[in-house]
Amino acid sequence: MPPADPQPTAPSAPSEQPARPERPSRPHPVRELLLIAVLYTVYRLGRIAAEGHVPQAFRNATDVWNLERTLHLPGEADVQDLLLHSDLLVHTANAFYATVHFPATVLFLLWTYWRRPGHYVWIRRVLTVLTGAGLALHLLLPLAPPRMLEVTGLVDTARVYGPAVYGDPATDSLSNQFAAMPSLHVGWALTVAVGLIAATRSRWRWLWLLHPAVTYLVVVGTANHYWLDGVVAIALTGAALLLLRPPVSAGPPPPLRLPGQRRPAAPARPATAGSAP
Repeated sequence: MPPADPQPTAPSAPSEQPARPERPSRPHPVRELLLIAVLYTVYRLGRIAAEGHVPQAFRNATDVWNLERTLHLPGEADVQDLLLHSDLLVHTANAFYATVHFPATVLFLLWTYWRRPGHYVWIRRVLTVLTGAGLALHLLLPLAPPRMLEVTGLVDTARVYGPAVYGDPATDSLSNQFAAMPSLHVGWALTVAVGLIAATRSRWRWLWLLHPAVTYLVVVGTANHYWLDGVVAIALTGAALLLLRPPVSAGPPPPLRLPGQRRPAAPARPATAGSAP
């Protein structure tokens, strides 16, 4: 009796693989530069519009100072006394205040734009909301910094020891020195730290929180901000982060390929049982 013909086997269904989230693309650089330029111009115009409220700024400063004493917050002089014990510390603090704020934020934005474009868009939106809220408070609550308020007994460390950031308030037309509330130094530093923690996977990434912590101590110790300026900045930053959630990480974007560069070859598939050698 001849052997039975083998029954044809049904083709195996392809294995289903979970769909991977699409990797975000980088926003167009020219558009981003124009957007940042427009936002910066609006911010500068807003700070200029907030000038000219000197009596109100000093009244508000007295109220903030008295409120801090009522709340039994630590004295700003406690931090400044530590700086004044060392010329190196006070000069370092002044240099940190003058040179770290903008460059650190710009470098962070450039890194996220290139390496984590999804996080870049998220952080850019957070910074926009935070800065807009801060500008609104600058307009609604002009506030003289503690270095200008005689009752505090604090030293204007930048003016005495250098390097100085601001000129005479009566002639300085480039900055609004009565915009202490909130401290955007603290808010931006906290946003940078949170962004780096969200965009990286190192076990040491939580150490980025030292950046806003050091910034907070510097702005208070140099008498540029009250404790409450930092508290309000942290609250606004937290609200912006809750409003704008971070993206789902899909890994870094694919590397840019130069013209004429070949795409890497796909790895060979392993041979299946029954296939021809």
